Formats: sequence, structure tokens, C-alpha cells
Amino acid sequence: MRDEVSLKSRTRAFAISVVRLYSLLPKTVEIQTLGKQLLRSGTSVGAHYRGGCRAKSDADFVSKIEGALQELEESAYWLELLIEIKPDSNNQFLKIIREIEELTAIFVTIVKKVKGA
Repeated sequence: MRDEVSLKSRTRAFAISVVRLYSLLPKTVEIQTLGKQLLRSGTSVGAHYRGGCRAKSDADFVSKIEGALQELEESAYWLELLIEIKPDSNNQFLKIIREIEELTAIFVTIVKKVKGA
């Protein structure tokens, strides 16, 4: 139960950090287009996790967590593009990238455990 509360808080904090980063991005069409994609995928991670917490079966739970993993991967992609286009913002992006890596490791471990792998 404690881990569930911790991950709920952590994925919510991740979403908030993505929203805050988005609000700091330059208002150019290119950057905003990528930023909106990041905003969508980054805020979906916690929604998938929360959905998994109410799953009706192990298969449903795994599906939701794998959805969160897909959103994390997509978020990493949008961040990589933003770094390429706006390299002077690397410090803002690096914290989020680190959290993506850590959340990915946690969710992969959860999926493996539930699948019995």
C-alpha cells in the first residue's frame, strides 16, 4: 500500500514537473508543438498508473502499466527533440529525463513481477 501511495505521488509530481517545464518553453510554433506532445504524454503516465491501481485483473493491471511505460518512452522522445532544437535548456530537461529513467525501471520491475518473469 505504501508503494502505491508513493508511486501515485511520484507520478503526480512527474506530471507537474512536465507542466511547469512546458510553461517555460519559448512560444515558437515548433517548440510549442513538441511541448504539447510532451505535455500530453507526460501527464498521461500517472493516469495510466492510477487506472492500473483499479485494475480488475493482473492482465488489466499489466496493460495499464505498459501504457504508462509507452507514455514514458514517448515523453523521452519529445524531450530528446527539444534538447536537439533548444540545447541551452538542457538543465531543465535533465531532471525530467532522470525521472523518466527511474520510473521506467520501477514499472518494468512491477510488470516482470506480476508476470512472474
